[in-house]
Amino acid sequence: MNKAHPCTRSRKKKPQLHEWLRLALLVFLVSTTFHAHGQTSGSGTAPPEIGPLLYLAPSGRATLDNTIRELLQEQLGKNVIIRSFKAGQTGQDSGTPVVTIGSDALSQIRQENHKVPVVSLLAKPALLDSWASRSGSNVTGVYQGAPLLHQALAGKIILPHATRVAMLASPDSAVLYEDLLSHLADYGMEGRIFLASNRDDLINTLKRALQYGDFLLAAPDPDIYNPRTIKHILLTAYRRNRIVIGPTQDYVSAGSMAAVYTPLDAMAEKAADYLEMLFKGEKLPPPNYGDRFAIRVNRQVAQSLNIPVPANHKIIEDLRKLTGHSGELRHD
Repeated sequence: MNKAHPCTRSRKKKPQLHEWLRLALLVFLVSTTFHAHGQTSGSGTAPPEIGPLLYLAPSGRATLDNTIRELLQEQLGKNVIIRSFKAGQTGQDSGTPVVTIGSDALSQIRQENHKVPVVSLLAKPALLDSWASRSGSNVTGVYQGAPLLHQALAGKIILPHATRVAMLASPDSAVLYEDLLSHLADYGMEGRIFLASNRDDLINTLKRALQYGDFLLAAPDPDIYNPRTIKHILLTAYRRNRIVIGPTQDYVSAGSMAAVYTPLDAMAEKAADYLEMLFKGEKLPPPNYGDRFAIRVNRQVAQSLNIPVPANHKIIEDLRKLTGHSGELRHD
């Protein structure tokens, strides 16, 4: 007979049962492994999505470069990748934006490749403006200082009776003050530019400027204000009981009375706004100041000249009222 023996059927089904058990065990082990891996990876959430890339061209001052990198990362978020720029890199990658720190870094990038988008920090204003005007929407940046009107009004707050502002310039840099001259009258002041044709004529021109003005307003003009000249300018002003406002906060330590400037965190905030525009494929706007300003005052100079300078927070409060500035103004 062809009917199979009962024992024979039982032996044929056992291997199938074993296979199902092995498959179930395998599925259990795999699911357990993935669950355990999710717990050991931190919070159990998926890893963050990798965002855009940018390069940072340093100034060579490690502390400053690291501070700006940290501030940018904080503003842009951890998903944005910030890598250090290496010489010659733009030849292979001209699309990734570069943040430059200082004038040398800006010049290096533009000389390597005129197509790479650049956001410049801490470059000389004249150099930044020059590259931006020649590069269309490929170059922008954040100025380190503050508008000259803010500086002039800070001088007015420190010297409430001041009505005349003296400005010292070279023939090439006089243009820095032209816009300011048209606004001083709105605040009860007038101004005059005194031109120093050469270095030998600088001190004589300065003396005439100090005779005219209640204070000397200094723009970031390296032809006039630089390490070779600043000591002579400040001493000459001091001997004539005149104060110097500006050009940057660094000069306050050297002997300027005060300076309004853009702090690093505000510069990083503005730079991050520009980078976000690039990541979205938008065109870059022209260079501009940050949205927040700070002030530094040299109270030793004030005491030596017997000038009762208001508290820093009072200067800031008055400056806000005068300018109508909607952003933050803070004292240093």
